[in-house]
Amino acid sequence: MSDTPRAASLAFGRPYLAIPGPSVMPDRVLQAMHRAAPNIYGGEVYDVVDAIWPRLKAVARTKQHCAVYIGNGHAAWEAANANLFSRGDKALVVAVGHFGLNWAQSARALGVDVEVLDFGISTPVDLSQVEDALRADTGHKIKALLATHVDTSSSIKTDITGLRGVLDATGHPALLAVDCIASLGCDEYHMDDWGVDVTVAASQKGLMTPPGLGFLWFSEKARARCADSDIRTPYWDWEPRACGSQFWQKFCGTAPTHHIYGLSEALKMIEDEGLANVWARHRTLAGAVWSAFEVWGGGNPAIALNVVQAVNRGCAVTAARLGGRDATRLREWCEQQGGVTLGIGLGMAPPDDPAWHGFLRVAHMGHVNAHMTLGVLAVMEAGMQSLNIAHGEGGVLAATKVVSAHFG
Repeated sequence: MSDTPRAASLAFGRPYLAIPGPSVMPDRVLQAMHRAAPNIYGGEVYDVVDAIWPRLKAVARTKQHCAVYIGNGHAAWEAANANLFSRGDKALVVAVGHFGLNWAQSARALGVDVEVLDFGISTPVDLSQVEDALRADTGHKIKALLATHVDTSSSIKTDITGLRGVLDATGHPALLAVDCIASLGCDEYHMDDWGVDVTVAASQKGLMTPPGLGFLWFSEKARARCADSDIRTPYWDWEPRACGSQFWQKFCGTAPTHHIYGLSEALKMIEDEGLANVWARHRTLAGAVWSAFEVWGGGNPAIALNVVQAVNRGCAVTAARLGGRDATRLREWCEQQGGVTLGIGLGMAPPDDPAWHGFLRVAHMGHVNAHMTLGVLAVMEAGMQSLNIAHGEGGVLAATKVVSAHFG
């Protein structure tokens, strides 16, 4: 019997997770976490935490307040909602996918009166509709406007400066709160310069740290206006976490020690590269993915990017369709035969709808470089060839040209 059976899998080796979070964990981060538990009552961990806060503010491009929570992105939503609102307050949510709608539902479950402007799963926010909604609110009942910078499901990027412009043009006093869970550390973002009052993020995507930390950055204006929120509980209260005088208050109890060490190293990595260079790297790698899909779609109209205009696409993740069951077939082939795990088409269709199998996502966020992204695309192209999925030839070549052009 042969020791090399026909059609043996090529997946053996280090697997690659190309899903939009948890993202690839750098060895430097994992090594920083691989240590004995520190003393939480003094010493080194206090110094590490003190150094993290200004670094977190630098990543969000803000000089405002910062609070850290032990939890995932959903926990960060709840923290934002609990501090922003009292029961019966009104929120206006602009949704461009699954996660915008979920943030709205999170607020609604806490007793907030939520109005949703749902722009679907493939089109960006229409600022004129947002303006109409704000002008219609003559009594200024809307306390905050909630938006996702990049919706992880659809990969649509929202024009945050445009939203601030509409708020200013209408003279509406609503606070502007932005979900940057998918985009922070991937897409260009300037909290203070863009006039954002609350920013929400989590550790497991562009910040390259295992799931378990949620972050809020909030302005002094938001702090003052929301001081009397009746949803806020001791655990979610952002005041002691951001402004408390004692170490334990930063985490409302025991500190997430090993996440702290991992996050500290991840933030150092961003500093070493330079945030502007981090954004540029993500733009190039995203452009490589987009170019590959555009070529593949030239030979099969069923293959297409979810978002038509590049300016409306986030640089952390790409949502796409292949049609029929081809996305599921390709995902399974890539994982089983190539060692690459692609993301499901979350929110594109109900899981029990056959159309669900026609969508997928390719992540290119965080600790990702040229060979990783080009490798994913090469495995995908090989999979389409193996599965006889019609596609335009030369997608990987187009991607390499984008990478080459990055260097002039």
